Amino acid sequence: MSGSQALPSQHPTVEAFCVGLVQVDNYEEVLKTVLAAERPLLTAAIERVLADWMAKKKGFFQQYSQDRYLVLLEESQLLASQEEKFPILDRVKDIKMGNKLPVTLSCGFGRDGSSPQELGSLARAALDLALGRGGDQVVVRDPEGFHFFGGKTKALEKRTKVKARVIAHALRELMEQADQVLIMGHQFADMDSIGSSTGIALAARSLGKKAYIVLEESNPAVAKMVQYLGEEGGYRGIFLSPGEAQATITAGTLLVVLDTHKPSLVSAPGLLAATDRVVVIDHHRRGEEFITDPTLVYLETYASSASELVTELLQYLGDNIEITPQEATALLAGITVDTKNFTHQAGVRTFEAAAFLRRSGADQETIQRVLQDDWETFISRAEIIRQAEVFYDKIALAQVPQGGERGQLLAAQTADALLTMEDFAASFVLCPTPEGVVISARSRGDINVQVLMERLGGGGHMTIAGAQLKGTTLSEARNKVLALIEEYFTKEAER
Repeated sequence: MSGSQALPSQHPTVEAFCVGLVQVDNYEEVLKTVLAAERPLLTAAIERVLADWMAKKKGFFQQYSQDRYLVLLEESQLLASQEEKFPILDRVKDIKMGNKLPVTLSCGFGRDGSSPQELGSLARAALDLALGRGGDQVVVRDPEGFHFFGGKTKALEKRTKVKARVIAHALRELMEQADQVLIMGHQFADMDSIGSSTGIALAARSLGKKAYIVLEESNPAVAKMVQYLGEEGGYRGIFLSPGEAQATITAGTLLVVLDTHKPSLVSAPGLLAATDRVVVIDHHRRGEEFITDPTLVYLETYASSASELVTELLQYLGDNIEITPQEATALLAGITVDTKNFTHQAGVRTFEAAAFLRRSGADQETIQRVLQDDWETFISRAEIIRQAEVFYDKIALAQVPQGGERGQLLAAQTADALLTMEDFAASFVLCPTPEGVVISARSRGDINVQVLMERLGGGGHMTIAGAQLKGTTLSEARNKVLALIEEYFTKEAER
């Protein structure tokens, strides 16, 4: 019929949907704190909060496990939730049904995918990242990258020794199948990196495999530990430079990466491409950057240190593995440093690992001697603290004037020392390096320094984090940190 107009569609335009996966982080732990008769009430309260959230956002949710839910949201509603910073995270914490622990959620959303399958994959990747970062947060994944919200609650220790046994069994099999074992930590090795590396080297040698530790730059305390291990523990010739390791590695080599999961931070990035047998053992909250396709991953953000994780693995790797006093000392030193003498993130499992190492002959006097500062270091640290700046009456910012081999150690020690002073909530210490500037960040817990350092390409934990700014001057790095601090307090004032 000429000149006729098309009839209007009888169906309204459907907006693009986003797929979400929601998981109660500590479901079993919270239930254990509630009387049996009240547990159904707690479960119903959690579901009611989620239902109210979905009703307000006109979304759909379906429980598919006792602590997991599938969520469908219109894209505009997800974007609105992002603007609101996902208040659902705080609402579930307000649930009080006799529980002695707060309920926390991890949510992963996928948006702007080309198909439901892709949206599901994006949501799964986002949830995995949220859980790997300690939970209590929302991660949104789109083609542009990851977006993080929340993550203000300190992760509760909830590892099971069953998982440690499973990982130990898998690691033993990988070692037995390997030609040799190369062990690599992060750049500018610290005591935790060396201690955990020593434990893995022990395991490999006990299984009849050659083992080498890749070591580049380190601080004076690490140098003392390496010397101690060489003289007392029979570890001469086991430490290789990145160049020597590159010449040694073969396709049949098992590469164990410790105390980091970021390929850009390992001491010898080229080794990752030389073998397809890579194991990652780390305790840092997972970042967006991760080693590609590792054979085995043991990432436990609830652990105090990589040395703690390795100590547990050694107890399940086999009866023929006997730890010596020297190796026990190195592992205990790693735990001691990362827990700030058992005052930071030291859970029940941390003390159990320390007790095992003490029974194995760990020498605390040696640890104390290795960690002692000389007079020059003490004076330098005091001078850096004297010249520190204070912002918003609670943020300390300091600079190490010169890098050198002691620079990064000074930065970390100074950041720790500043937090011992009353009223300081966080500290940031900058240190120049030949490549740029390294930042050591510390917090008492109210301010999530991990999130702030991630903005600069770094990472870490909520209370201990850092970043490396390549091609940056001290002045430029200072301005970037100040901009982050100002942005943080501006957002806090708006809440």
